[in-house]
Amino acid sequence: MKFTKMHGCGNDYIYVDGAREHIDPALKPELVRRLSDRHFGIGGDGVIFINPSTEADFEMEMYNMDGSRAEMCGNGIRCVAKFVYDKHLTDKTSVSIISCGKVKYLELTVQNGKVSTVKVNMGAPVLEAADIPVISLKGDGKGTVIGEKIEAGGKTYEMTCMSMGNPHAVVFVDDVQNLPLEKIGPLFENHERFPKRVNTEFVKVIDREHVEMRVWERGTGETLACGTGACAVAVACILNGLTKEEITVKLSGGSLQIKWDKEADLVYMTGSADTVFEGEIEV
Repeated sequence: MKFTKMHGCGNDYIYVDGAREHIDPALKPELVRRLSDRHFGIGGDGVIFINPSTEADFEMEMYNMDGSRAEMCGNGIRCVAKFVYDKHLTDKTSVSIISCGKVKYLELTVQNGKVSTVKVNMGAPVLEAADIPVISLKGDGKGTVIGEKIEAGGKTYEMTCMSMGNPHAVVFVDDVQNLPLEKIGPLFENHERFPKRVNTEFVKVIDREHVEMRVWERGTGETLACGTGACAVAVACILNGLTKEEITVKLSGGSLQIKWDKEADLVYMTGSADTVFEGEIEV
């Protein structure tokens, strides 16, 4: 099977052209776990199959490194756009990509015949508790979860929750660098208040235009970046009155520009997409 290793701000996945490589769907979870292993496989935060689609230009079929299917990946979808353009699967610089039934629209910036950065219309943030999903303190699944208390590991935090195609809990802290994320992350991911588990972003606000974050992703653990997480962070910052509508989110692997156009209720993410290497592996 031929593959391409790519990353967006260090959030690295193994990309496979699903139109050329036909893998039995029942075998994909185990294959994903094997390929994602950084010691015995190729190594990555997961695997993304790029498939033909009748509803958009392409389909993104994404799996976390534990073999579980994921609905959306902001860094991954930028790399999908670079993959299809750089490999001449399309000559368009405006493309649509569907993932788990949701279509996203992307604008590609091309330099020297290759995609360098991608701007993604990530759509509207989902704030209704039942649709995220998160169990709110109100207990009825209605309304928003903004600055709600949650207890994890004997400590009380405040979280703001939303879905950007996948569920997120944003927690503001004074220090992200020294946070014992490997201990705290799993407590949030598997907390009873998140029926489908959750991605958790721990955020320090630097000023009205800059924040830094670390992320614990469900099914993967800590990653160097999370595009949907950065979008969730921007929305949470604005909902809590902490930043402007357009901010730079500093992640462990790089930075993303995020804007929440509140009037149109659309979140835009702009960032890089990079190819690391290509290869072939026996499956």
